[in-house]
Amino acid sequence: MNIFISGGCKNGKSLHAQELAKGMADEQHVPLYYIATMIPKDDEDIARIKKHIEVREGWGFITVEQPTHLMGMFEPGFRDENGDPVDPKGAFLLDSVTALLSNVMFGPNGEYDEDAGEKVKEDVVRFAEATGNTVFVSDFIYSDARRFDDWTENYRRSLAMCDRALAKICGQVIETSFGTFKVIK
Repeated sequence: MNIFISGGCKNGKSLHAQELAKGMADEQHVPLYYIATMIPKDDEDIARIKKHIEVREGWGFITVEQPTHLMGMFEPGFRDENGDPVDPKGAFLLDSVTALLSNVMFGPNGEYDEDAGEKVKEDVVRFAEATGNTVFVSDFIYSDARRFDDWTENYRRSLAMCDRALAKICGQVIETSFGTFKVIK
């Protein structure tokens, strides 16, 4: 079953998602993959990645670096951190949809893809359909009432579009707030 988790930063989403993905892998006796989407841009990002790696240590996750194109990990020649092909029947944790969209929308050389939201939405939906066993994590960034610049507003709208598509296709939807988890679906 695919699961979608959304909530604010530092609310325990990632740890809870790890527990769910680990449970899936153990129950089905399949490989356990962590899809790393963050491209570090500063020391804070590097520290955050390091913390996530430390928390995952000993859980049995196989890391797959895939910051822009999820379905690309099933293409011939793609390998996980151990040099093996990725098994689409495995259990996956994608952390996070937020970073994935940012990577596609705002390229490494300053390019901006206005249509990135549609591309990422199609990619995550295809990935959910192909695997059927993924925990998707996304950040809830919609409570700020202020109006931002056009690029930021497009990013927020695009993330909302991706989140709605995942909520629709996933068998379970969980919202986290202040460290508590509420099953919506």
